[in-house]
Amino acid sequence: MGQTIGIDTQILIYYLEDNPEYADRIEKILEDVQQGKFQAVFSSIGLIEILTGPKKRGNYDLAAQYRQMIASIPNLVLKGINENIVEVASDLRARYNVATPDAILIATAIDFGADTFITNDQTLKKVKEIGIELL
Repeated sequence: MGQTIGIDTQILIYYLEDNPEYADRIEKILEDVQQGKFQAVFSSIGLIEILTGPKKRGNYDLAAQYRQMIASIPNLVLKGINENIVEVASDLRARYNVATPDAILIATAIDFGADTFITNDQTLKKVKEIGIELL
């Protein structure tokens, strides 16, 4: 297996919603993950963010479908929060003033040993502890 990547929430939202602007690039990334060219990690806090939208609209079936789609991606690890992630996330918040969900997502990638964090959030480029790659 090659490089390990962390994935930001909006990347999977773009995938699940088949965002026309980003679909081709995201499909390529996830294809590489599925084929084992990359291992990917995604924080459980990102799953909370993904499931909230459909649930707010009362669409629990869609939320369940999203959960199943994410769970079925080979070589994508869904990781919960541990003490190290809490420490790294609080360091990132203190150092760069990033939002708590972003700090947890990035800290999860760092804790998992990811080389790169893939996002579409330009403001996260200031984080130096991991390579930040924009779509």
